[in-house]
Amino acid sequence: MKLVLGGRWALLASLALCLAGCGKPPAPNVLVVTIDTLRPDALGFVNRNPATATPVLDALAQEGTAFTGAVSPVPLTLPAHLSLFSARIPHAHGVHDNGQTVPADLPLLAETLRSRGYATGAFVSGFPLQSLFGLDRGFDRYDDQMPAGQQGWVERRAEDTVAAAAAWFDAKDRAKPWFGWVHFYDPHDPYEPPREFWQPGPRGAYDGEVAYVDYWLGRLVAKARSAGGDRPLLIVVTADHAEALGEHAERTHGFFVYDSTLKIPLVFHWAGEVKPQRSDAPVRLIDVAPTILDLLGLPALPGAEGKSIAAGLRGAPIRAEPAVVETWLPWVYYGWSPLVAWRDATAKYIAAPAAELYDLAADPGEAHNLAEQDVVRADRLALSLAAATAAPAGVAGVSDDAEAVQRLRSLGYIGVGAPPAVPTGQLADPKDRIGQREQLRAADSLARAGRQAEAAAAFEAVLVDDPDNRFALLRAGTAALQAGQADKAVAHLSRSVQLEPRRAEARYAYADALMRLGRYDEAAEHWAALAELQPRRPEAWFNLAAALERAGHAQRAEEAMTHYRRLKPERP
Repeated sequence: MKLVLGGRWALLASLALCLAGCGKPPAPNVLVVTIDTLRPDALGFVNRNPATATPVLDALAQEGTAFTGAVSPVPLTLPAHLSLFSARIPHAHGVHDNGQTVPADLPLLAETLRSRGYATGAFVSGFPLQSLFGLDRGFDRYDDQMPAGQQGWVERRAEDTVAAAAAWFDAKDRAKPWFGWVHFYDPHDPYEPPREFWQPGPRGAYDGEVAYVDYWLGRLVAKARSAGGDRPLLIVVTADHAEALGEHAERTHGFFVYDSTLKIPLVFHWAGEVKPQRSDAPVRLIDVAPTILDLLGLPALPGAEGKSIAAGLRGAPIRAEPAVVETWLPWVYYGWSPLVAWRDATAKYIAAPAAELYDLAADPGEAHNLAEQDVVRADRLALSLAAATAAPAGVAGVSDDAEAVQRLRSLGYIGVGAPPAVPTGQLADPKDRIGQREQLRAADSLARAGRQAEAAAAFEAVLVDDPDNRFALLRAGTAALQAGQADKAVAHLSRSVQLEPRRAEARYAYADALMRLGRYDEAAEHWAALAELQPRRPEAWFNLAAALERAGHAQRAEEAMTHYRRLKPERP
């Protein structure tokens, strides 16, 4: 017998349902914006200069909680963004450099939000964040389209990225909340803002890039608000790292772990939920994802090291946890010592070959090393750093594609092996090699200008005194290759691969040089290694197929081409 509720019973049932859900506010849309290479002092709300051309960010900061000096765990784009979205430091997630592959089993913010009913979209503007590196996991739409015809480390301008994001906002079903991530790459070197955004002063080009991004951020926020309907909007704006601009003799970023490249702005904006306030507390980039989930009333990411600061955003005291920061760039690129540091609200200890200790309250510019004067404090912070990094380090660069691994094994390739361990003996201290690094940068500029023979000679001059310098070996090899000197290129690149077998670009260049010399079987080994390191890189599989075919292995070549077609189904 069918039971029909009518009259008073139907009214009571409707009332019960309303009490259970009618008063619950709709889930907010979430917009996370990351501005690559952004210094806090480029923003008006930090430098308190009314002439600073960042009115959009300044308004968001005034209406929300603005941190003037949050702390990034690493001054490199991919590792820092992975820390942002996993709430883990590089020591835990294993990605220490651009070009590595995100571990497949690492929980990410987008995955969590999608599992909770959010539509998810990402719009990135720089090559280091392209989907082939694996940060797209959890996104329904991951737009990493770069301008046609560009090669290498390319970027998409802010206006084009905003246009792509705006189209996605317009197409969304408003009955479903969304999580959008928009990444702007413009302030990254080289600094080439549109002429009308150029700012006065010696860093006018850099500040002009920031002003240009701020303008398009305004367009993005307006579109996100209008497309959100009646839903509230949580906005988070931050950076992956900053830019040294000459501080500590570093022009860009990645080489040191001073605050000039690790202090970043951070703004939370949610009308009625986030208190308007300004804070100098050095909260961490790894705290952002836990805070977003807490504000939404959702559980934390599994394994998160970051802590929610949601209570502080609502008015409670804000307490910043100590930060572990690092850069492995000196080791991966040059064979010099990596740098790892412990930073709290008052001091920083850097575990370099010549240890460094700075009193950040008295010496925010980190100009006076107190390691030999204040041995007790240095030792205490060194012990804190050792305890924080005592757990086994994560390992990245392992394929997250089971089919790719299986296919490589079926082709007879057994893998690139574990990453080489950092030697326990004394390595060169990066601060003693900053002059050599600038020499290498000058040589690299020659290569980028097309002066390949001059560039190769300049890199080889460095190798006279530092024969195992990985950067010089790789760049000397690629410059020689582009100058038509494949034999010389092979000599440099074979050593580069031997020293750092997981350096994807070295594998690419070496395989390319071997192909030009007709050494196809050897080339295939390195194309296969590249395919394992970056399994979603189509050209690795295409070139593997080409090398196998030219070496007379037609059936194996077809297997590799099958995987290429899987990645590029639109190609014939």
